Amino acid sequence: MLFILSALAPIFGLIVIGYLLKARGFLGDGFWAQAERLTFYILFPSLLVTKIGGAATAGADLLPMAGALISATLIISGATVLARPAFANRGLSGPSFTSVFQGTIRPGTFVGIGAAYALYGDEGLALIAAAIMAVIPLANFLSLVVLYRWTGEHLSPETQPGWRDAIIPAFKNPIILACLIGAGFNFSGFGLPPVIGPLLTVIGNAALPMGLMAVGAGLDFETVRVARGFVAGTSIVKLILTPAVTYALCLGLGVSGTPLTVAVLFMALPVAGASYVMSRQLGGDGPLMAGIITASTIAAGITLPVVVLLAG
Repeated sequence: MLFILSALAPIFGLIVIGYLLKARGFLGDGFWAQAERLTFYILFPSLLVTKIGGAATAGADLLPMAGALISATLIISGATVLARPAFANRGLSGPSFTSVFQGTIRPGTFVGIGAAYALYGDEGLALIAAAIMAVIPLANFLSLVVLYRWTGEHLSPETQPGWRDAIIPAFKNPIILACLIGAGFNFSGFGLPPVIGPLLTVIGNAALPMGLMAVGAGLDFETVRVARGFVAGTSIVKLILTPAVTYALCLGLGVSGTPLTVAVLFMALPVAGASYVMSRQLGGDGPLMAGIITASTIAAGITLPVVVLLAG
């Protein structure tokens, strides 16, 4: 399982680089705010369009696996929302809850792509692409709804947004639009258009280093220390409970072999770095989100090989 550790090492390395650049004052605070905005509105959407639009899928044969992944995402997200009052009683604010929520359901696809390819070659790539198409739009949408709903808790009851106010803006979000555009290119059968496709690919390649360095720049270890219980709990849900639920659902839907292993691997990935950028842009708890991402990335170096071994 050394390839998984090799895949995680540069991701955590980029987080460390971002933290050091910020700590040493090499780049001013104004740079990181603009970098987050660029990543959220341009770089990450470009990456999603190219990854989803150019994905090679295997059609109806993957429907049971997709069903298990979608069901697991809905179950974990639903349970997290139901636990919101209990979290609030323990002092977790609305913006902080949105970070916990994202931390339970948003997988870091960069690690997944590398791991699936190293394990299963082209078949692994096709399966991980199907997993991305099944989970990423849904996870992004649910995260956006929660962000729009609970980042306004400081407002008065008359002005606080409700579910309708949360759902409608989510459809206008650049990440959701990118997922829909990418799916349109994919399902059309023509794939990414010439000129535009290569251009978006080049732009999207910058999303990983820029986004992860922004995560490092946003680290606040004092905040993580204070909220260490939520950081640890969220990481346990993401790295252990979520893949366990996925495994059970796969068995129930008759998914086996490589699709089963890849599905469980995908749901056992550390939290996506883009979660931090989304939190910062939409009023969530950025420092807590960065702490959850970092903690899950470090822990995944141990849990991910074990999960893959057990699922296989």
